[in-house]
Amino acid sequence: MRPAEWARDGPAVWGIAVPSRPLRLPGVRMAGFVGDTVDQVDLTVVPYPAVTLFLNLREKLLVNDVARGSVVAGLVPHGMRVRGQGIECVQIRLSPEVAHAVLGTELSGEVVSLEDVWPTELPGRLRALDSWNDRFALVEAALGKRYEAGRTVDPEVAFAWRRMDAHHGQVRIEQLADETGWSRKRLWSRFRSQLGLSPKRAAQLVRFDHAVHRLAAGESPALVAAESGYVDQSHLHHEVKAFAGVTPSAAANAPWLAVDEVAWSRPPLRERVIAPA
Repeated sequence: MRPAEWARDGPAVWGIAVPSRPLRLPGVRMAGFVGDTVDQVDLTVVPYPAVTLFLNLREKLLVNDVARGSVVAGLVPHGMRVRGQGIECVQIRLSPEVAHAVLGTELSGEVVSLEDVWPTELPGRLRALDSWNDRFALVEAALGKRYEAGRTVDPEVAFAWRRMDAHHGQVRIEQLADETGWSRKRLWSRFRSQLGLSPKRAAQLVRFDHAVHRLAAGESPALVAAESGYVDQSHLHHEVKAFAGVTPSAAANAPWLAVDEVAWSRPPLRERVIAPA
C-alpha cells in the first residue's frame, strides 16, 4: 500500500496519503501517515484549530506521554509531543462544531484515549484494509453516522466559529455577539460550553495558526505581525511563545510544518510520488 507523497520531517521521512476526492462531510479533513524508519520518532506538533483524532494502525504511537494507541486531542492550546517507532496512522482533523456532534463532549487542552469518548472498533477495521482510499471511506462513513446521530452546536456558536476561521481570528467578540443577536455574556458561555474554549482564546488560536504558516512561508515577523492583527512584533512573539513554547523563528522552522503543508494545504493527490531530498 503506497502513500501518495513523501515529506521530510527533520531526520524522518513520512509517507503521506490523502483522499483522492473531496470529503462529503464539511469540517472534516484526514490524511494517512507512515514513518519510513523503525527508529524512535520524537517530534512536536504545533497547535492547530481543530480537534484531532489519531487512529493508530500499529499500536506504537504515544501522544503527550499520556495515552497510547488511538487518541483524541482537543483544541490543545499548546503543542503536542508525538513519539513512536514504525508509526502508521490515520489522522483526522474535525472542526470544533463537527467534533461536538461526533464525540458528544467538549475537549479543551486534553489528550485522551479514543475509547473514552468513542468506543469503536474502527482502528481494527482499518488495519484489515489494503487501500488508503478504502480506509478514508470507512472513516468518513463512521464519522457521518456519528454526526447525524449527534447533537449539533447552536447555530449562533457555529456562526461565530466560522466567522473567526474566515477572518483568521481577527474578529471582535462584541461584533460577533451583535451579529448573532446574543449578549456577549451568553455567546461567551455557550461557545465555551460547546466548543471547549472561550471565543477570545479560540480567535487567538486561529490567528496563531494563520500567522505561523505565514512565518513558515518565509514572511518576516514584522510583516506577519502587522497584517495578522497583532499590536506589534513583540505581541506576536509573546503569543507564538504562549501557544508553541518557542520563538517565532523556531516555530517557522518547526519540521512538522513541512509535513503539514503536504498533508493539509493542497488539493487531493492521485498516486503522485515525490522522492525525499
